[in-house]
Amino acid sequence: MLKNEQLHDFLLNRAEQLTEDWYESLDKSGTGVYASTDPKVIKNLKSQNFEFHRRLCKLFTMNEGAFYDQFEGWINDVGSDPQHLETPTHLIMREFFRTREQYLTFLNEYVEAQSPIPDLEKVREWRKALVAAIDTITMRVVEEKSNELNEQIEHQQQTINELSSPLIQLSEGRALLPLVGDISSERAQAILENTLRGCTDKSIDHLFIDLSGVYLVDTLVAQQIFELLKGLELIGVTSTLSGIRPEIAQMATQLGVTFGRVSITNTLATAFSLDPIYNK
Repeated sequence: MLKNEQLHDFLLNRAEQLTEDWYESLDKSGTGVYASTDPKVIKNLKSQNFEFHRRLCKLFTMNEGAFYDQFEGWINDVGSDPQHLETPTHLIMREFFRTREQYLTFLNEYVEAQSPIPDLEKVREWRKALVAAIDTITMRVVEEKSNELNEQIEHQQQTINELSSPLIQLSEGRALLPLVGDISSERAQAILENTLRGCTDKSIDHLFIDLSGVYLVDTLVAQQIFELLKGLELIGVTSTLSGIRPEIAQMATQLGVTFGRVSITNTLATAFSLDPIYNK
């Protein structure tokens, strides 16, 4: 049995000391949260560390499931904390390992203070439980941090894709989609989704797609552009393509793609001049 109220109290009474000793011995020369000189950041860091100790000592009063459940909130807070997100993962793991050594030292002090000294097998059980708990929490924090960073990257990429495929609304149900630069397959997929959604949301009847700024596409990207044209036709949007470069035209020929009822012009100016709305 791990239940040991006396050991729980022994560790809890030393929680503040653990936090202060840990921070004083902290290597503050690196980067991230541990190197901060901001008093608010330092206060929050110490508070997080103290809360870790307050929860960890419950290892000796709670069953395993309840113990880890009461740690979830703390893990989520630390793993998504902006200061920890900017801290290299290896430094975070280093501090958990240092904390683990603190606990093993205090455990030895507790054992030596007991009379009679606890059974060696029991001490090994306590030590093993502490190491396992701290290691598990360490990996959960790292996992939470990784998930948070991945979500941020995904959101940033989505924003970039949306900004790189702007649907510019014109007058009388017209809109312009100017495409510039290399188009990756991921960006092409974003263009397809954003454009179809944008045309529906803005009640676009006629979309001008200008490709004069696109110099390089691969086969997959070319196919997705042609899928966009098909999708526009299905939702009732008339398309006009302008500025198709020879390389793209050649790829379309190789793929056996036909543009159907899509109007094609050499320049955007020509496309506008042929539209009755702008040629009154």
